[in-house]
Amino acid sequence: MSKGSLDREAKEKLVDIARRWYQQMTEGAIPSISLPSRTKLNIAYDDASEVWKYGDRESVRSAHTAKSALHLLKMAYVIWFLKKQILESRSSTLRELYYISEGWKRAKFSAQDESNFLIEDLEILTDMQREAFHLRPEEDGATVFGPLRLREMTRRGARDIHCRDDVGEAGYQIPNNVENVDLLDHDAKFVIAIETGGMYARLIENGFDEEHQAILVHLKGQPARSTRRMLNRINAQFDLPVLVFTDGDPWSYRIFASVAYGAIKSAHISELLATPRAQFIGVQPSDIRDYNLPSDTLTEKDVAALQSELTDPRFSTDYWKDQIQLQLKMNLKSEQQAFAARGLDFVTREYLPRRLSEMGIL
Repeated sequence: MSKGSLDREAKEKLVDIARRWYQQMTEGAIPSISLPSRTKLNIAYDDASEVWKYGDRESVRSAHTAKSALHLLKMAYVIWFLKKQILESRSSTLRELYYISEGWKRAKFSAQDESNFLIEDLEILTDMQREAFHLRPEEDGATVFGPLRLREMTRRGARDIHCRDDVGEAGYQIPNNVENVDLLDHDAKFVIAIETGGMYARLIENGFDEEHQAILVHLKGQPARSTRRMLNRINAQFDLPVLVFTDGDPWSYRIFASVAYGAIKSAHISELLATPRAQFIGVQPSDIRDYNLPSDTLTEKDVAALQSELTDPRFSTDYWKDQIQLQLKMNLKSEQQAFAARGLDFVTREYLPRRLSEMGIL
């Protein structure tokens, strides 16, 4: 979809919410909206699609109560602001939106969590991502490096970019709105999504992308929605395997889970952001043992997180249960860059090729 078409659709869907309120009032009804209940009781792991989804429970917010009426008033102000922003081809961050509301007097937000939550309401009501409303995150996007060619709409028109030949050593920066990017073609066998910048740079410096025809994606820790959407699109369009390479600790396993299965907070758009066929390549708890990697003792919070993951449906396979139980027994965790203890080339010459062969990728 072209940027102009996406803008028109976003504007119309936002205004349609206000139109429904107007129709309700002309029919003598009190304005209201109906939304999925966003509680843990109404969020479940869907086995068929392998992502987190909201259930059938709904909550109604009606102007019948002062609290809900104020919420609808704030939503009306936000719809007005977003419509104006789209028409003017401007953008803002979620943080800026919160501060902009300071000038709205009766409709200003008490905290940014409140404005963030309202934007999620609008995503659900319009069935569109917030990026379509020209809302962007505070931080820059993650990056891609390797044999992937794409077309991006720039201020000077469409531009074709090869994510290795036409970029600097840091790679192509994933834009806030991935829908404005056309994926053209590739010369890759697989994608590796990498948690840390140090390991991402190591693979580039060692020429791993060229030697093994790999597209490298830097996750920058817990990946942004645009990063997860990019991985989802590459996997869906090109049917390329996606491997997730993180540190060997419970928090990093959750980074993998957010890439593969989605996050509870974004359950309303899980099918756009999750890549259910993504596989975990390491650092595995068994790697800490087998390669005698430099490691640290698990903290109480680490132990609690691992025990929680044993009951998490995203980690319900025999593989994950065995690995987590092994880690609890060893009481150790390790970082990606601990492989450097065996030399700067070890991870690209030995570890990754061996794991990729075991997984049937190479």
